[in-house]
Amino acid sequence: MTGRLTVLRTGPLALLQDTGRTGHAADGVGRSGAADRASAARANALLGNDSGAAVLECTLGGLQVRAETDLVVAVAGAPAPVEVDKEPVPHATRFDLRAGQTLRMRAPRTGLRTYLAVAGGFAVPAVLGSRSTDTLSGIGPPPVAAGDVLPVGASDEPPPSTVPDAEIPADGPVTLRVRFGPRDDWFTDPSALTTGEWTVSPRSNRVGLRLQRTDPDAPGLIRAVEGELPSEGMALGSVQIPPGGEPVLFLADHPLTGGYPVVAVVLDADVDRAAQLRPGQRLAFRAS
Repeated sequence: MTGRLTVLRTGPLALLQDTGRTGHAADGVGRSGAADRASAARANALLGNDSGAAVLECTLGGLQVRAETDLVVAVAGAPAPVEVDKEPVPHATRFDLRAGQTLRMRAPRTGLRTYLAVAGGFAVPAVLGSRSTDTLSGIGPPPVAAGDVLPVGASDEPPPSTVPDAEIPADGPVTLRVRFGPRDDWFTDPSALTTGEWTVSPRSNRVGLRLQRTDPDAPGLIRAVEGELPSEGMALGSVQIPPGGEPVLFLADHPLTGGYPVVAVVLDADVDRAAQLRPGQRLAFRAS
């Protein structure tokens, strides 16, 4: 450990995340990791960190931290206004956070999740090879809380000459591409999923987006097959349909198995966009 950062306050939710823990699915342990993988990778890239370095995933901003040592930090993802000692700093750039200075992150204008990275990465102990917090299983470090002192690793890496792009979250309707199956034949008309718009429910979280219809005339997803489906594997981006007919789009902390039919799966390239959708935001699905 070469640095420290004290958490003064958090917003609705602040979690340590990296690229997740792989190779443990057979033991019932999911991958977890940053919900918006591209934005977390961009925050790390701005600092020359390894792409798997741990970052802070902040939901709807509200974070306030104080550097206990000289640090270099970067913010990416949902464009939350950030100040250092009340002076604004630009989004998606690296900047110094000197010992004693305070960084304050407000709620983002669009999107849901903003990523704070530090040069060297957050050096909390890894669990099963990852520093990610899995909110479904409880594996990994607990949610970050006021008073926590987060250790920071060593870094002597120069910033890269190029930084990968990450999409700025939209504030209007969003379209996600899907491939139908594997259980689209369990519905009388699976194309109801791609007809009209859905709205993100406030009951959504890192496990999944719960979706509702706001148009009472929009078609519903009606089961053609009754009875129970034996539990089967669930993938990131699966759109599962519970008995009530309102889809659940699985995100980073999704269960590994499930017993409700999956009508379609969101393309992996669109999952990061789904992770930035806010409650009340509208989305549509398009067959790919």
